[in-house]
Amino acid sequence: MGLLDRLSGLLGLKKKEVHVLCLGLDNSGKTTIINKLKPSNAQSQDIVPTIGFSIEKFKSSRDGQAIIFVIDSSDRLRMVVAKEELDTLLNHPDIKHRRIPILFFANKMDLRDAVTSVKVSQLLCLENIKDKPWHICASDAIKGEGLQEGVDWLQGTSQNTVHLQPVFPFH
Repeated sequence: MGLLDRLSGLLGLKKKEVHVLCLGLDNSGKTTIINKLKPSNAQSQDIVPTIGFSIEKFKSSRDGQAIIFVIDSSDRLRMVVAKEELDTLLNHPDIKHRRIPILFFANKMDLRDAVTSVKVSQLLCLENIKDKPWHICASDAIKGEGLQEGVDWLQGTSQNTVHLQPVFPFH
């Protein structure tokens, strides 16, 4: 670490990394979103289905300083399952008593059967989340649409640099 880095850190000018947990049901678009948010030279060209867990640099949910929860907005049948998983997450001991920001991506908005982000918010009862800042964005992960809005919101809530830690615990 150089002198300028130390000085800027002491003065509070250097932005810190925020470790973000990326969660959601299988096939919701988590891997595609993470891939799109990486620098272009680090993006994987071929995305194959993630089976089971995909964990990078993850120790526990206590390490996460923000959460991205990805929902397939075109899969109305599994919206109830997504709600159950969200409720489980919100009641987890490592999350429950923390004011951790949650960014929801209502993904796959480009598909014909997709519901709006407002409808996703209603189906997941997001208005009941009173103790954590949250935001929902409509997104199309394949085209990258809506992703920057979400990252901007996360950076605004934390005033730090967002560093993604992919974690996919929901099958």
